Amino acid sequence: MAYVEAVCLSHKKGIVKKEQNHVVALENWGIDGDAHAGDWHRQVSLLAGESIDNVKEVLPTLKNGAFAENIITRGIDLMMLNIGDRLQVGDSVVLEVTQIGKECHNKGCAIKKATGDCIMPREGIFARVIQGGEIFKDLSINII
Repeated sequence: MAYVEAVCLSHKKGIVKKEQNHVVALENWGIDGDAHAGDWHRQVSLLAGESIDNVKEVLPTLKNGAFAENIITRGIDLMMLNIGDRLQVGDSVVLEVTQIGKECHNKGCAIKKATGDCIMPREGIFARVIQGGEIFKDLSINII
């Protein structure tokens, strides 16, 4: 079963997101209180826990949110998603994939500088909130 492993947010852009007990996804906006929320196509970011595990082999102290991801997933192959695909998170939240990967800022983040690579530009998934609701650890996540 695919599920949410962690949820994170930050109130300012350019800083690491911090893991939360829960977040609220607001329709057509993003994660309530998150600096990346807004009326645009990258309202929510997702990254696979399995991808993060690979980086933790080099940086074992890496914390959730280090890649500025809002939702860490487990058990779902995010790389098989296409733009326009939708994800059901728990019973209420629906996200629509709007972008796969992104360009790094300032020649790369601290993780790229430390390891020579960063997974977010290749494996980060961005979405907009179609239907809002609460998101917390262990909620199911499925392609619909």
